Amino acid sequence: MTDILPIFLIAGIGFLLARRLQTSVKTLAHVAFYALIPCFVFRMLVTSQITGAQVGRMSALAILVTGVMGLLARAAAIPLRLDRAHLSAFMLVVMFSNGGNYGLPVVLFAFGPEALPHATVYFVTSSILTYTVGVSLAASGRRSAAKAILGIRKIPALYGVVAALIVLWSGISPPVAIMRPISLLGDAAIPLMILVLGMQLERATAPERPAVVWAAVLLSLLATPLVSLGLTSLLGLTGTAKQAGVVLSSMPVAVVTTILAVEFDVAPTFVTNAVFISTLLSPLTLTPLIAFLPS
Repeated sequence: MTDILPIFLIAGIGFLLARRLQTSVKTLAHVAFYALIPCFVFRMLVTSQITGAQVGRMSALAILVTGVMGLLARAAAIPLRLDRAHLSAFMLVVMFSNGGNYGLPVVLFAFGPEALPHATVYFVTSSILTYTVGVSLAASGRRSAAKAILGIRKIPALYGVVAALIVLWSGISPPVAIMRPISLLGDAAIPLMILVLGMQLERATAPERPAVVWAAVLLSLLATPLVSLGLTSLLGLTGTAKQAGVVLSSMPVAVVTTILAVEFDVAPTFVTNAVFISTLLSPLTLTPLIAFLPS
């Protein structure tokens, strides 16, 4: 619980900022997304000892977890008899977890900085999936797959990955004058992302379809860890790589799904409530999961 409580305390400050001072969550989210996260990703990869094979396995884990959870969500939605919009929203919230402004801090606090590079690879892969598969799913046929794929270019973290790979392949160390501002901005990423999480949770309202919300929440918090544990064994992930992969995949519903739901008008109230409830309940599942994973 000591790994998760600090995150909720900081998120609580963000909640109060949004509730009492009407602080713009959109502005802070843009600062984190476009400026801080790319620097964080670049520094993590450049300074880590993670190998190419480990990067491949961690990326594969993110892809497989997302795919399996998509299949489970589709199957679980059959008895719920959801309309097209709610089906898209239901699959969105089950498939995509909050690996950024919640998952990365949890991995850092629970397993230390050596687990962060693995978590970063999972986070970046999941972000790419969100803005391709997630966008296509939310669009529900109103946007072509080609346009969704072109949307990858709008993910700043991807440019951090490309820059880091160039540095690693070339063997050239970035000058101190460049690394210092990158490190400072990267250090600010995690606390600001937690504040943004709290500010976005402030928007939650009473659910209109509680049964559907709870079905999505239970799938996200209970089924995903089991799926992830099985896949990490299949892929041969161990140690900090396994810890980071399992914990990131087992996070509550991704906050970015609310943005997609609003953008494409696919049950935004349902999605916001799924994010809110799953986040509040997540300590009940994450705490025993962290204790279970080998140190």
